[in-house]
Amino acid sequence: MAADASRTGGPDVGILITIRSLLPNLAPVERRVAQAVLDDPGGVAWRSISEFASSCGTSPTSVIRFCRAVGLRGYPELRLALAGAVAADDATAVVAASSDIDPDDDPVTITKKIAYADAAAVTETASRLDVAVLVTVVDALVDASRIDIYGVGASGFVAGDLGMKLQRIARPAQAWPDPHMAISSASLRGPGDVAIGLSHTGTTVDTIEALAEARAHGATTVAITNFPWSPITEVADHVLLTAARETVFRSGAMTSRIAQLTVVDCLFATLAQRDRPRTMDALERTFTAAQAKRVRRTRHPRPPG
Repeated sequence: MAADASRTGGPDVGILITIRSLLPNLAPVERRVAQAVLDDPGGVAWRSISEFASSCGTSPTSVIRFCRAVGLRGYPELRLALAGAVAADDATAVVAASSDIDPDDDPVTITKKIAYADAAAVTETASRLDVAVLVTVVDALVDASRIDIYGVGASGFVAGDLGMKLQRIARPAQAWPDPHMAISSASLRGPGDVAIGLSHTGTTVDTIEALAEARAHGATTVAITNFPWSPITEVADHVLLTAARETVFRSGAMTSRIAQLTVVDCLFATLAQRDRPRTMDALERTFTAAQAKRVRRTRHPRPPG
C-alpha cells in the first residue's frame, strides 16, 4: 500500500518522520526494514540494495515494497532522501532521536535526548502540519454551534487545554475526558457541530467511539494523531498529524503532548485571528476576571527569621 500524501503530510515532509509515522501499520518484513533505516539512516544511504536487504535478513524485492509503502518510487529515491536527511541534521542527533533511552544512560545523556526529542517534536510537527487542512478545520470552528473535544489519559490534558483556550475567546467548546460523558455528549451532536479527537497512537477506543458517535449524527469530525493510517483517521473528516518521536521506553512521554499542543496552539491562534476585535475583547474580559483571583500584596513580606 502506497502512502497517502494527504495523510502523511505531503512529499516535503522528512523521510524519517514519514517512516516513523507509518511504522505500526507496515507488514512485519517492511517494519523490520523500516527499523533498520531509523537505526542507521546514514549507513543505509551508502549501501547497495543487496547489502541492505541482506543486513535486514530479507530480499531486495521486500526493500522495494517498503520504499513504495512509504511513498517512494524505489531504493535510489530512498537513498537520496536519507542522504538529505542526514545532511540537514547532525548524524549523531538523528540516530539519538531514533533510539530509546538506554538503562545505562547518565543524567546528562538522558537530558540531552529528551531535550532533542521534545524540540524536534515542535519543529517536525510544524513542518508536517497540512496548513490547508488546518484552515478547513478553522473554517468549521468559526461557524460551529458546539465544539466537543475528546481525549483520555495524556491526550485528555491536551483536550482540556484546547477547551480552555476556546472558551477564553468565547467559543462554545467543552472537553470531555470521561469516556461515558464523552459518548453521551457525542450522541447529542449534529450538523453544524465540530468534534475533535486527540489520540497519539490513534488506537484509543474511547476516543474513537466518541468521534464515531458524533460523526454518525452529522457533526464534522477532526482527528489529531501521530499515525496517518491509524483507526481514528477512519472516523475523521479531517486529520491533523503530529510528529512525536516516542519509543517503548518513553511511551506516553511529554513528547507526544508537546506535539499535540503545537497543533492546538496553531488551531487556536489561526481561529483567534479570524475575528481579532472579538478575540481581544474576550481575552481582556477573561484576563480581568481572572486577575481578581490573584493575591494582592500591599507590602513586601518580611524575610524568614
